[in-house]
Amino acid sequence: MKFFIADAFTDTLFGGNPAGVVLIPDGEDFPNDEIMRKTAAELRYSETAFIKRITHDAENNDNKETLKPAFHARYFTPTGEVDLCGHATIASFYSLAKAGLLSDESVESISVHTLAGDIEIQIEYEKNSASESSQPSFLLMDMADPKHISTINDAIEIDRLYEIMGTEFDQSINLLPMIMSTGLPDIMMPMANQRELDSLNPDFDALSKLSEKYNVTGVHAFCIEPNQPKQGEDPSNADIICHTRNFAPLYGIDEEAATGTSSGALTYYLCLNQKIGTHAKCQFIQGEAMDRPSIILTTIDAHETCRIRVGGRAAILAEGEIDL
Repeated sequence: MKFFIADAFTDTLFGGNPAGVVLIPDGEDFPNDEIMRKTAAELRYSETAFIKRITHDAENNDNKETLKPAFHARYFTPTGEVDLCGHATIASFYSLAKAGLLSDESVESISVHTLAGDIEIQIEYEKNSASESSQPSFLLMDMADPKHISTINDAIEIDRLYEIMGTEFDQSINLLPMIMSTGLPDIMMPMANQRELDSLNPDFDALSKLSEKYNVTGVHAFCIEPNQPKQGEDPSNADIICHTRNFAPLYGIDEEAATGTSSGALTYYLCLNQKIGTHAKCQFIQGEAMDRPSIILTTIDAHETCRIRVGGRAAILAEGEIDL
C-alpha cells in the first residue's frame, strides 16, 4: 500500500498539522481495526487516514458519467478510531492527487463516506505549466451537521474547566463555554486575548477525565482578533479572525496544530453567539504555540439549513510503500 505524510492547512513544509495517509488499493478492503490503530501509533501523528475508492453511487444509476467520484475514509489516532478528521481529510486528497488518482478538472466535487456521515469535497486545481499536470490549489470540505450539544453555565463547572486549563474565567468577554460538534464534539472555550490563550498550561490527566465526563474529544480554546481587517486587506476577506489552540489528551493528543472539525464547530459557535452572520467567512490561526502555524478558512450558510465548510491547503513531505 502507498502511504504519504502531508502537512495540512499550510502550503509550507513543517507548518500546519501533519497527518499520515494510507491509500487502500482498488478492490482491497481496509486492514483490521487493530492494524490500523497500530499503524497510526507507529507513524506517530495525531491522526492517520485510511482511504479507498468506492463505487456504491453506481448501484442505482445507469449513467455512470454523471456520478461523482466517491471514497471511503477512516481515521485513527494512536489510541483508536475517530469519526472524522478535517486535517487528515485535507492531507488525503492532496495525497490522492499526488498519486494521480484524481481528475485534472479545474474544479472537482467528490463524495466521501465517513463515520460522521457522507461529506462533499470540492477541489480547485492549478495547472503546473512545467509538467502540464494539475495539483490542488485549495480544498473545501463539508462538515457534518452542526450541533450545539450543551452550554456549560454552572459557575463551579466553568471555574473547574478553566482551572484545569491553567487559567481563570474572564466574565468580561460575555461568552460561555459550549459543547459543539461538526463531526466530533469539543468544548469551545473563549479566552479574553491572545496573551491569555498563549499562556494556557493544561493539567492533561485532569483534562482527559473532564473530557470523559463531558463525552468530548477535548477543548478548543480561542480568542477573537480585536483588529478586523478592512475589505481587501486580508486575502480571505474574513468576517472574523480568531487565534485558537486545541487539546485532546484523552485521544493521545496533548495539543494539535490544526483541527478542521473543531474549526467547523467554532464557526457554528460564533454564529450562535452572533459574532458572525448567518452567511460568513472565518479565518482561524492555530499552531502558533507549537511553532507550526496553520491557517484554516471556514464558511457558514445558515439561511435555511446550516452548511459549514472548512478549507485549506497541504504540502506533501514524504511518500512510500507500507506493508500491511
